[in-house]
Amino acid sequence: MRTTDNTTHFAPELHIPNGTFNIDFYIKFGAIEHFCFRNEDGSIHVVELEINGAIFHLHETMRDALEPISAKGVTAIIGLFVPNVDAVMQKAIQAGAIEINPAEDHDYGYRQGMFKDPFGHYWQIQKKI
Repeated sequence: MRTTDNTTHFAPELHIPNGTFNIDFYIKFGAIEHFCFRNEDGSIHVVELEINGAIFHLHETMRDALEPISAKGVTAIIGLFVPNVDAVMQKAIQAGAIEINPAEDHDYGYRQGMFKDPFGHYWQIQKKI
C-alpha cells in the first residue's frame, strides 16, 4: 500500500554509516524497496522502504546528524504498530536483529517487544490490546 498525497503520515529517516552497501536486514525483515540512490562508489545515499504501508528512509550520515553507532547510543526509538507483535519480533530476530525486550502484555494496554537492528536503531513493535 502506497500512501497518497492526500494523507498525513510519519516517515522517519534513519541514519546509517557512510559507506554502507548492504541493507539486507530490512529486506529480510519484510521491507519493500521503493527507490535507492547510490553514491559513485555504490554505497547507499538514501533508500525509501515500506513495511505494510509504513514508509521510512535510510540515509547516509550527513550534517550534524548521527547514526546510533557513532552516537554511542540510541538516537530514536521507532514505534511500529502491527497486528501480530510476536510474529514481527520473530521475523526481525531471524533477519539478524537483537532482542532487547521480549514481547509481553503491559498494564497500560499494549503488547510490546523491542529489538535493535544491525545499524543500532531500536524498534518497539506494538499492538493495542
